[in-house]
Amino acid sequence: MNILTFVLVLLVAIVLALAGFTGVASWLIERRNPPVGSFIDISGASIHYVHVPAPAKADLPPLVFIHGASANLKDQMLPLRPLFEGRAEMLFFDRPGHGWSGRGPGNNETQEGQAATISALMDRLGIKDAIIVGHSFGGSIAATFALEQPGKTRGLLFLSAATHPWPGGDTSWYYSLSARPVIGRLFAATIANPAGLTRIGAATMCVFSPNEVPDGYFDEASIELVLRPRAFRSNAIDVEGLYRHALKTAPRYPEIKVPTVVISGDADTVVYEEIHSIGLARDIPGAELVWVSNLGHKPDWVAPDLVRAAVEKLAGQPRDLQAMARAVEARTAGDAYGTDVCVNEKAET
Repeated sequence: MNILTFVLVLLVAIVLALAGFTGVASWLIERRNPPVGSFIDISGASIHYVHVPAPAKADLPPLVFIHGASANLKDQMLPLRPLFEGRAEMLFFDRPGHGWSGRGPGNNETQEGQAATISALMDRLGIKDAIIVGHSFGGSIAATFALEQPGKTRGLLFLSAATHPWPGGDTSWYYSLSARPVIGRLFAATIANPAGLTRIGAATMCVFSPNEVPDGYFDEASIELVLRPRAFRSNAIDVEGLYRHALKTAPRYPEIKVPTVVISGDADTVVYEEIHSIGLARDIPGAELVWVSNLGHKPDWVAPDLVRAAVEKLAGQPRDLQAMARAVEARTAGDAYGTDVCVNEKAET
């Protein structure tokens, strides 16, 4: 056997070993994190959702929650469902390609496509309109939904949203690679899972930093579902396309006319809060910016009481969100979790 043949055989063996490892690891991930809701077909995509019907004496309008990148419906359902149980109809769902939802036949690879899927899901469940709550990447879909479906948008609540173009438009190399048609599939099926397993703990820490990751968060929120090949690649395609979507869509945000609240921490290590959140408050007429010192990327988990108050205000109830933000700051003032590892980059606005 010559050296070239040996190298080729070795490479094939490595690829097969990585693919085998990924297959077994993905099977174990699914065994540990089974579906918690129901399934419905929307335009060829099997959508996994949890629908909490309207209570008899609801004092809030329906709520639709849109999770961010690398997540699934549990990421918002676990901290927020208990706050609104018995008060509002709620819809939590895995975005197409995430969690247990299928991607569908090429119609959910844009924010417009996912917004249309949400609209169809609301129709099937009899939800006429709702307050739309979008976290992180879900904020870009929430804004797109408001533009595409204004009649179904009762109000908007953005949590650490990612909605505007940022300097350079760069994203992580592994997202750019995974989004490519052929090599991306190969990368997701071989390297992404074992590499991701070594990094997902640190990544989760930086999502929360400077606030501490809640006990049991990683397991309870089923975060590892994103490391399965199809979910990883769907997530990569979403994130890789965000900059292009923001370039074309952000100029339209002044068209949004519904009540809007934007909650953001000033210590977010995931997105440029001074671009996205301040941009939303600037561009959407009448939007209220709730700026919280020493809060990271997860107000839904770290400040759920502030999220509840924001929903109540969007529903027309009197709430002093700025005073509540000061109360959250008092709780988190001493937080410094992960600050020696996670970089809080700032962009020129």
